[in-house]
Amino acid sequence: MPFLDWYLRRSLATWLLLHSLVLMSFCFQPATTLPKGCHSSEEDGYKTLRCSNAQITEVPKDIPNDTNRLYLDFNQITYLPSDAFRNLPVLMELDLSHNSLGHLDINALRGLSDHLLSLDLSSNKLVSVNKEVFANLKARTNLSGNPWMCDCDLQELIRMVELDPTSSNGIVCASSVLEEHAGKPFLQVVKDIDLCNTYKRTTDVAMLVTMFGWFAMVISYLVYYVRQNQEDARRHLEYLKSLPSKQRHNEEPSTLSTVV
Repeated sequence: MPFLDWYLRRSLATWLLLHSLVLMSFCFQPATTLPKGCHSSEEDGYKTLRCSNAQITEVPKDIPNDTNRLYLDFNQITYLPSDAFRNLPVLMELDLSHNSLGHLDINALRGLSDHLLSLDLSSNKLVSVNKEVFANLKARTNLSGNPWMCDCDLQELIRMVELDPTSSNGIVCASSVLEEHAGKPFLQVVKDIDLCNTYKRTTDVAMLVTMFGWFAMVISYLVYYVRQNQEDARRHLEYLKSLPSKQRHNEEPSTLSTVV
């Protein structure tokens, strides 16, 4: 009996020790580190990370990779680098509105084409964006409130992107290849004129003017060359006439060959 009591006490102590170690491992398990100024929550069953108005100047690098909705609006982000969101395989909604974005790397949205459903780039400083940035992107996109340059590049970009229908009238020409379009909604402009054809005609005219300029320069040079030769020949003939008759007869054949 003493042995049995000792064995039971030792088994109980061992079990309590193991139980304590398990509880401690849960207590001291490192928590997920969130970007400064951000907080996470679950909204409508989606994992959401809100970094709105957090005074950040670039896309945070420690965003949890199970994030479904990411809000980076009302910050001072100026640039989206290549693969800015490549580690977010289940991201469905991305809000970058009200920043200072002026440039997007051509691969800035790479990796989001299969699952991103909503992209908000409104109220930034985008003037022109390479259409390849949005290649294969299926997300409904808001491009309103930017100082767009309305030209063929923007027209081709708009053809590629699926615009948020509620924001389409907010795409306004801050400048344009044709000055009379400045200040007008882009979709209104392209109803009246094909900017890509306008650009092509402008390019063709410029090429014709350049070719005409070169042609005029060549003709001018030829005319100058011929007149210069005629003037040299005339002066030489006058020189020959001023020589004594015997010497003049000896040099006339060479003069005639020079003129010819």
